[in-house]
Amino acid sequence: MRSRSESLEFALLGLLSQGPLHGYELRKRMIAIYGPFRALSFSVLYPQLHRMLDAGLIEESISEDPGISRRSRIVYAISAKGRKRFETISATSGPDSWEDESFEVRFAFFGPTPQGNRVQILEGRHRKLAEKALILRSELEKSPEGLDKYLVEWRRHSLESAEREIAWLQEMINTERKST
Repeated sequence: MRSRSESLEFALLGLLSQGPLHGYELRKRMIAIYGPFRALSFSVLYPQLHRMLDAGLIEESISEDPGISRRSRIVYAISAKGRKRFETISATSGPDSWEDESFEVRFAFFGPTPQGNRVQILEGRHRKLAEKALILRSELEKSPEGLDKYLVEWRRHSLESAEREIAWLQEMINTERKST
């Protein structure tokens, strides 16, 4: 998942693999995955859904129950081709799997990911964050006198966040290894 579009496609396929949803509900669940600070606008969501429709990854139908509004709703469902694509992506791991945005989405759908791939993704993320923590620690140690105090605090906060995630990842790796 090298691009945001691929990451979004994977997340949408993951959500739709759990059952059909209309656009508003998809957006709500995507925000739950990505968090409120990376809001997903309809101007991003619907073009992605249309690309996936064109590729045959999903299907659409009109809901008989429009809900509160009188407008009918389009409901999206994963197709057989989409299910196969989701399974293929779930069965892969690589450097793009442990990048910030990709990791969050991959972890949100870790259930269908083969156990060996889960471990590889967790280990890759662990290595990536360990490198980041090393750089942040070095920057903090050699911060020149007079450096903006907010920049220093941001670096300290980033280091603490990375260290917390590293500890959590180590627990997850240990748990995954025990389950084999």
